[in-house]
Amino acid sequence: MTALSVPIRQRAADVLAAFGGAPAVPRALRNLPWPVITDADRAAVTAVLDDHLVSNADGETAVSRLENRWAELCGTPACVAVSNGTTALSLALAALGIGPGDEVVVPALSFVASALAPLHQLAVPVFADIDPVSFTLDPDSVAAAITPRTAAILPVHLHGQPADMDRLGALAARHGLAVVEDAAQAHAATWRGRPVGQLGDAGSFSLQATKNLPTCGEGGLVTFTDAAVGARARTVRQFGEVIEPGRDRDYLSHRLGWNHKMSSVQAAFTLSQLDRFPAYEAARQRQVAAFLDRLRSLPGLTPPRVVPGSTHAWHILRFRLDPEAAGLPDVTPGALRRTVHRLLHAEGVPMSRYQIRPLPEQPVFTDRVGFGGGVPWSYAVPAPALPTPVTSAVIDDSLTLQKRHLHPDAGPALERYADAFEKVWANLPTVASMARAR
Repeated sequence: MTALSVPIRQRAADVLAAFGGAPAVPRALRNLPWPVITDADRAAVTAVLDDHLVSNADGETAVSRLENRWAELCGTPACVAVSNGTTALSLALAALGIGPGDEVVVPALSFVASALAPLHQLAVPVFADIDPVSFTLDPDSVAAAITPRTAAILPVHLHGQPADMDRLGALAARHGLAVVEDAAQAHAATWRGRPVGQLGDAGSFSLQATKNLPTCGEGGLVTFTDAAVGARARTVRQFGEVIEPGRDRDYLSHRLGWNHKMSSVQAAFTLSQLDRFPAYEAARQRQVAAFLDRLRSLPGLTPPRVVPGSTHAWHILRFRLDPEAAGLPDVTPGALRRTVHRLLHAEGVPMSRYQIRPLPEQPVFTDRVGFGGGVPWSYAVPAPALPTPVTSAVIDDSLTLQKRHLHPDAGPALERYADAFEKVWANLPTVASMARAR
């Protein structure tokens, strides 16, 4: 019997595992593999070893095939494959001319790369708060963050939920700003029927091995809604050179560039994964929906929701905890989160935290050493930092489920995880006593 064929049992006895009861989740269902690697993936990687190993070879390569397929899926005229998701962001900003002294508005809750990418361009990240439901940029906070030096907005489709691209796009148009979508966690998500990656001037995707569409390590893709900007990005990707099929390489650098190329091995692996991506995505949508539906009646627990008019990629599932709604008004959100985390862990649910402090409180942004001498902040007097109370509250009161639910056969595991949540909530008096003691 494989780990993913363990039969679903009845709900575990109400005695919490932390106090000697049987865990709700068997060990075989606690750590589902991702990515799922098949013989087709292995064959794709092996085959490319006898083909072009680099992206700048003359003629079609695995890299160019991946670029063309992803551009078609996103409905954009251009896609450029790069070495990872961070270089995808940096390349997008560079191709759009974001540089020294510019300000880029980014959310206070995201992976650090979202704010490091502007620094790599000698631009300054300016942090705006998030929406408490979608966990994406709050347009009102973005509006307050815009200054005469603002050059771009960088919305992050966090956890797979697209940001409010209608309002953010309107803000950008009003102020003449570029929009770079950070879609690292949002492959195939849509907003108003349109796929992410075509909703701004550029869209960056990560193919890191934990992502919904992975490669065998690190990789990234950048889409562009203007073919000319995409062509510029292609020169920036490789030393500022213009490399064209059928034309001998002249080794002339026409602009500042980097070595951000993707290897054909990475591209071949992702192309093979892309063949199964629609089926995996469909399974994830069904299984995650069933899992979340079971949890919506638990008082004081707010499962993630889909913003109307969008589709969610469900890369990460974030659950917020509300002591008052749970009937525990004298318990702090942080204490409840720590207690629930401990009890769910004992039951075998692999909950975790995603980010432990807002981005503007990370040392790289508070110390402002940058490239030395305070660059790039020293180029101009930075705008006063905006408060980000929603971000702080979300970090304090929430837990996440990561990666395990990505497996196409995660249904049995998610059933057991739901059993564990219900078991913990059946013991709310014990939860309350533990939380008050913390």
